[in-house]
This record gives sequence, C-alpha cells and structure tokens, in this order.
Amino acid sequence: MKIGLGLYRALLTPEHLRFAKQAGCTHIVAHIPGNFSRGGAKIITSDKAAAGFGISEADDPIWTYEGLRDLKKMVNAEGLELEALENFAPAHWYDVLLDGPQRETQMAHLKRIVRDMGKLGIPTMGYCFTLAGVWGRSESHAARGGARSVGFQNPPQTPIPGGMVWNMVYDVDRFNRADPSDVVAPVTAAEIWDRLARFLAEMIPVAEEAGVKLAFHPDDPPLPELRGTARLVTHGDHFQRVIDLNPSPVNTIEFCVGTISEMPNTDAYATVERYSQAGRLAYVHFRNVQGKAPYYHEMFVDDGDTDMLRVLQILHQNGFDGVLIPDHTPLLECAAPWHAGMAYALGWLKAALTLIGRT
Repeated sequence: MKIGLGLYRALLTPEHLRFAKQAGCTHIVAHIPGNFSRGGAKIITSDKAAAGFGISEADDPIWTYEGLRDLKKMVNAEGLELEALENFAPAHWYDVLLDGPQRETQMAHLKRIVRDMGKLGIPTMGYCFTLAGVWGRSESHAARGGARSVGFQNPPQTPIPGGMVWNMVYDVDRFNRADPSDVVAPVTAAEIWDRLARFLAEMIPVAEEAGVKLAFHPDDPPLPELRGTARLVTHGDHFQRVIDLNPSPVNTIEFCVGTISEMPNTDAYATVERYSQAGRLAYVHFRNVQGKAPYYHEMFVDDGDTDMLRVLQILHQNGFDGVLIPDHTPLLECAAPWHAGMAYALGWLKAALTLIGRT
C-alpha cells in the first residue's frame, strides 16, 4: 500500500507538495472543485455559512488540458505521483446532478476532462454524486485533548437554495437573490439512482477508452435523505448497487473508511473485507470517527470507534496495493494546526504499514 496526501485547490503548491514528501508520502490526490474559501479565509474542515463551501468557478484554468498538465508536472517535480483528481467542479456538472437543460453540454465537458486525464496519465477520477453535498457539519473541540474537529449533530435541514448544488454556489446572482420560493425540488431515491445510472452509462465507455478509473465516494453524512434530496450510498451494502449498474473494471469505489464507520447498522470491517476482496477499491480515505449518523465526530486516526490497524490488515490480506490518504484530521493546537494534524496521521499510517509488512 502507498501513502498519499489529499490537497484542496488552494493547497496545491510546491510548498505543500514538499511537506507531503517530507512526511513520507509518495502520491497526491488533488481535490479541485474550488478554492473552498470565504472572505479570504480558507475553509478546510468546517462549514459555517449559508453559502456552504463557497463559489464554484467554471473558468478555473486548472481544468484545462494545460492546467492538468502543469499540475501533474508540479507534483512530479517534487518526487511525487498524481494518483487522482477528486470531484468535478459543481459549476461543471450541476445540471448533470439536477437533470437540467445544460446536462448534455456539461456531460461533454466531463468526458473531455476524463480524456485529458488519460492522455496525461492521471489514473483515477473520484466523484461524489450528490445534490446536497457535505452539508451540516459543525466544528467543536471533540477530539482527544480538546482538538478541533468536525462532526454532524443532526441540525435542522433547510431546502437547497437555487444556484447551489453540492454545497457550493454555481450561480452567484441567482443565489444572492435569495428568493425563498427558488429552491431545489425534492428528489426521490428512484430519480437520483436513475441520474447516476445515466451518468455511468455515458462516462464509463469514455473512461475505459482513456484508461481512467471512475471512483464513487459514498454520501457523507450517510443519511437516506438530506435537504429534501435522496442519497445513494448510506449503508455498506449499497456500494454493490453502484457496481451492479455497470460491471466494468473502471467502475470503482473511492473508499472512505470514515463515512463507512458513520453508517448506521453497517459493519465497517465486513464492508472493507467485501469490497477489497472484490478488487473494487480505487483508493482509500483513511480517517476515524466516533458515533453514527446523525450524531458523530471525527477523531484522531488511533482514537475513534474503528480499529484502523484492523482495517489495514484486511486490506493487506486482500492484496490492496493502492493509495491511502488521511482525507482530513483534527487540528492540533500549535502554530500550524493542519500540518501537524496531517503529519500525525501520516506518521501513524507509515508506522502501521511497516508493522503489517513485517508480520
């Protein structure tokens, strides 16, 4: 197994890449739907405002062939490999999710991105097919020693405003009008599964030709419905339905151990066993939590409800040789909270993999 680091759009710099290399990483997952900023402040672990994680910019040049080429070149220059892109920009596929009038045009653009990835040798496109996105998280001093972390505490749910999808704003003017009647209409489970099935039916042939895996991320928080819209994968068994939509080997899972641990009535270890044995894992989000939806907090890798060493042992026994990233972590109380939290998780992961390799 390989150790990687996930970097948000604003963190994709040579300095952060060198940090990853120094902390023992060999691979990078580039999470690039947007800058995740609000008023100049980076939004890394928490969502505190009605505008969600901020504005999704359709014209971000990183999504062009040249932008992706330069990103890969920058990653390689620091002695690292670019394993995956994570999440299409909401501004690029809002009508794919909403089944709106721009769907055909937006699908063509997504296909172009996947073809460009194939030409550049970027092997995986992670995605989360959800309208509400990661919404409703709150920040508290819930982790060990009072470290700041995020969690979900079953907040009151409001409809999704017009101009927003995936918890980001794609149409600023429409969103700012704040018309209370302009909201995303309720979406049923049958409707969202149909949209995913159509998306995969069109995208998988392109991904196969390009040699790129499509990696599905489960819904976080794993609730059957969020903000009036149905969700897809909120139980360990539900991954099988995604796989059954298309048996192609490029139809894979972006396997988030934290989200799986949050799922009610789901055995995390059995879920790891089932899908790693089936060879369906593209890469792994490696984080720990305490509690189950709709009440949980993210914890340090060695201090949650899930025995993460046991997870690694299952992956090892089933021959998984892909990339693991901490995803996100509690923030340590110091001058560099994010860096310290990531370094702690990466150090633990490197030591655990060394231990497993010698047993």
